[in-house]
Amino acid sequence: MPPPSSSLPPLTWLRAFEASARHLSFTRAAAELNLTQPAISQHVRSLENFLGRELFIRKTRALELSEAGANYMPIVREAFDLIAAGTRAFTGGDQGRHLVLQCNMAFSVFWLSPRLPRLYARFPWLVLNIVTPIWDPERHAASAGTEIRFGRPNDMSAAAVRLTRDRFYPVCAPGYQGGAVDFSTATLLDCAGVTGSWGAWFKSQDRAFDRNHEINLASTYVIAMTAAVNGAGISMSHDTLAGGLLESGQLIRASDHSAEQLESYFLMPPPSHASTPASRAFLEWLEGELPPV
Repeated sequence: MPPPSSSLPPLTWLRAFEASARHLSFTRAAAELNLTQPAISQHVRSLENFLGRELFIRKTRALELSEAGANYMPIVREAFDLIAAGTRAFTGGDQGRHLVLQCNMAFSVFWLSPRLPRLYARFPWLVLNIVTPIWDPERHAASAGTEIRFGRPNDMSAAAVRLTRDRFYPVCAPGYQGGAVDFSTATLLDCAGVTGSWGAWFKSQDRAFDRNHEINLASTYVIAMTAAVNGAGISMSHDTLAGGLLESGQLIRASDHSAEQLESYFLMPPPSHASTPASRAFLEWLEGELPPV
């Protein structure tokens, strides 16, 4: 038993729990880990005593996860995945071909995805795994080899590299409202939690805006802008996201006026000791596509 001051249970207990939870069987977990069934059961019981919670509901011929066990399982699984990924990178187990990229969802959809053919044409050996958290990017940042984050400069670390300086403005589908845009009656769309909002756009023109309670908000620009592409209304957007859609004609500017976007896209590169052939290839390609500003 670890001393009371320890905040981490032994790895053997965690392995026994993870295998048992995955198989819902102490017997199958024992076979996988080359241990006896009583040993697995004892490891799990020791972990439960350590946590002060029952992780399983034990029935005569069945094993079920308790609520606490169901909540703990993804935490343990994520920790093991992180250890496995770090070990592969450290030992070269994947020959440095894989890169986990944590990336803003709208950036992934509207900027990155259309350019992926060029990335894979240049580095056909690269295997890219893209993770797109909408809120709380810090939660998964540690497991990402490289990250592209959207936010304000003051919220970024000293290592962050600024990639964009955008202006924001409203966009809509060609022919919306018959081509005669009327902001007083149009359906207004926007992304929540961003400073480049409808209110800020009107304020930048010294114009009053009284439709704040009528704005249709989404957790990501992907929803708001896709709705605009399909003629649902007018969405606020900015250069990096709207550029390709404007060029293709799927969207048009609903006004010539634009304002400076306080948020930007930032590259969070891996520390030098964690650099891999995959991360170096991606960063080299990204610099050519989107040089730092």
